[in-house]
Amino acid sequence: MGKRAYRSTNVVEIYTDGACRGNPGPGGWGASMRYNGTQKDLYGAESDTTNNRMELMAVIQALEALTRPCPVKIYTDSKYVLEGMTKWLPNWKKKGWKTAAKKPVKNAELWKRLDAAVQANDVSWQWVKGHSGHDGNEYADALANRAIDEMLENQ
Repeated sequence: MGKRAYRSTNVVEIYTDGACRGNPGPGGWGASMRYNGTQKDLYGAESDTTNNRMELMAVIQALEALTRPCPVKIYTDSKYVLEGMTKWLPNWKKKGWKTAAKKPVKNAELWKRLDAAVQANDVSWQWVKGHSGHDGNEYADALANRAIDEMLENQ
C-alpha cells in the first residue's frame, strides 16, 4: 500500500509514555492525541508487566484508536520503541523475528501489532527526553501513572 501525500496541517500529534512500578510489576501506559485543537486521552494498566511493554502499548493503543489512515507524529521518550521501529524492525522481520544474537525478539507480538498500525498510517517519530519538562511527555507520563493508580485502587 503506497503512502498518500498529506498537508502538514492534518498531522495528528501523539504523545506517549509507559510507566512501571517494579520491572516487572504493575504498569501503565498513556497517550495524548492532538489534532486541530482537539485532544483525546487514552490510558490503561496491567498488573504484571514491564516498562518496555507499556511503552509499546501506549503507541499501539493510540494508533489503533485512529478512525482513518492519516499522517501522525509520535513523540516518545522510549529509545526502545524509537530504535525498534526505526532501526531493528526490518532485520527482525528478515530473520523470522530473531535478534542479531539469534534469540527470539522480546515482545514480538506487540512489535507485530505496532508494525501493522504504523503501516496503516504515515508515521514519523520524534524522541523527547523524559522527565525534562516537555509538556506532552509529562502529560503522557501522568496518564500512565493515573492508570496504575486507578488499577491499584480497584484491586
